[in-house]
Amino acid sequence: MSEADLGVPPQAARMSALVDGRTPERMPVQRKRRSPRAIGMAAGITAVLVALHIAAWLGAEMDLGMLAEGWHGMVRFVSEAIPPDLTWDPVVKDGLDACLVTLWIGLLGTTLSIPFTIVLCVLGTRATNGNAAVYQVARGIMSFLRAVPDVVFALVFVTAVGLGPFAGVLALICNNTGVMGKLWSEAMEEVDDGPAQALRIAGAGRTQLIAHAVLPACLPQLVGLALYRLDVNVRSSLVLGLVGAGGIGFLINQSIQEFRFDQMLTYILMVLVLVVIVDLLSSFVRRRLAP
Repeated sequence: MSEADLGVPPQAARMSALVDGRTPERMPVQRKRRSPRAIGMAAGITAVLVALHIAAWLGAEMDLGMLAEGWHGMVRFVSEAIPPDLTWDPVVKDGLDACLVTLWIGLLGTTLSIPFTIVLCVLGTRATNGNAAVYQVARGIMSFLRAVPDVVFALVFVTAVGLGPFAGVLALICNNTGVMGKLWSEAMEEVDDGPAQALRIAGAGRTQLIAHAVLPACLPQLVGLALYRLDVNVRSSLVLGLVGAGGIGFLINQSIQEFRFDQMLTYILMVLVLVVIVDLLSSFVRRRLAP
């Protein structure tokens, strides 16, 4: 009589076969069957996703036929852009200067937002703030700054301080404070509460808890997130230049308006090199900070 006939569960039978040195390959494997409710839920979710994509396709007026008919325009555009204009003065020289301005915009937009980010994330984290009203206000400010695109901030500041990189820096400070405040507050929420509880029992104040327990525990993660945002802000400063905030984006917009697509390609290649360099540097620093 087999173990199955004696009422031995399949898992126990397989373990018994392994202990006795027998091969359990021929033993029946009990497969878990999905319930009709789970199958129906999966089918319903799939149907909703398909319906949403159909509605998005129609709402976005997607037309592959128009794309196929416009191939000659794309060929003409590419033919006018290649080869790039590598004239030193004024194309390459002005492009290098503008790349530096773009880098400075991204750098200042990241570093100058850090003090405001620290204040908001400390007030908007339950681990460091026990006042529910202040917590909600800080969260609301971060949500507002994060919800308004940096391009909109740039347009506002261009009208206030005029064209130039200063408006781009101010726009990045506002948007980056909201985004990085959200990222930093979530990192601080995940910190182990043990050291903070020990300091609290010892009579430490809230500032001491933040300085000696919360921040040291998540400092490498905060620095890594700041470097990631620097990488993003350098790319964002390119877009801000398209609306008059200076940098290489302004030269790209100007070359497009003048139908100098060869100069535009030169500036885009410079942006590519700049983004790769910033990405490599930030990745190197993040690896050095990793435990």
